[in-house]
Amino acid sequence: MNIAVSAAAPASSHQDIVVRRIPFKFGEGIDPVWNKARPEWSHMVNGASLTMPYLEPFLIRTVREAMQQIDDPQLIKDAEGFNGQEGAHYRNHRRYNDILKAACPELSEVEEMMAQDYAAFNKRSLKWRLAYSAGFETMTIGMTEWLIHQRAALFAGADANVASLVLWHMVEETEHKNVAYDLYQHLFGDYLGRSWGLIAGSFHVAWMSRKGYKRLLKREGRWRSVRSRLALYAMVGRFLLHASPAMLRALVPGYHPGRVKDPDWVARWADAYANLPDGAIPLLDTADPEIPAQFAS
Repeated sequence: MNIAVSAAAPASSHQDIVVRRIPFKFGEGIDPVWNKARPEWSHMVNGASLTMPYLEPFLIRTVREAMQQIDDPQLIKDAEGFNGQEGAHYRNHRRYNDILKAACPELSEVEEMMAQDYAAFNKRSLKWRLAYSAGFETMTIGMTEWLIHQRAALFAGADANVASLVLWHMVEETEHKNVAYDLYQHLFGDYLGRSWGLIAGSFHVAWMSRKGYKRLLKREGRWRSVRSRLALYAMVGRFLLHASPAMLRALVPGYHPGRVKDPDWVARWADAYANLPDGAIPLLDTADPEIPAQFAS
């Protein structure tokens, strides 16, 4: 799938970043195979969720440090919104991950590896860390396009809490997609460094996610199943097919994420959320095969 880019959208265009404090509720009995029709896909998402309480604090610390070196009021405001959203993300993922670890205690070993990696990354230069951050955020543009445009195939009939968590996360990734890139450009603007960050950030997170879903698939006896392995590789291939164009486009000189056209569903989700009562959890109706941007009562 090609990521649509609006040539008319100026690089400086952006929208306000809304920090939503949403306490998703995950019952203790929730099944890690939250999409019964796609167990391998369920665990790919679970593996990605495991990275969030390590990746996102790293992003927050990096952006906070970068903020100390800039005096652009709008960029500082955007960076604050970025950190607010990312903080809400990892706290919700951590609650969900606790349930995953209850079902698969071996995941604690994967978490320890993640903690060690990011502890080492925190010792690297701000330039390297910000390039990694901007690179990962660029990869999520392609991921968001895929998850939203193919939400019926990926989330229909799935557990509403998990599906809603993932798609809320993708909406907010879209809202703050410019921030790490703009900070990097403002402070460094080095094309080669940014390009390396795209590769390092994207592939490191993908590799850490793999460690998580491999443990889950082994626990369920699926890792040695030819049918399960083929289903997994098909899903990995679909991910690469849809994420790669966003990454390749980011390597073109003059690229800016602000020119990427967001899916219409993102704005519809945000409008629906704005009309929710305070404290309400935005649960999508996964029984509706279209998964509209409106919330189940």
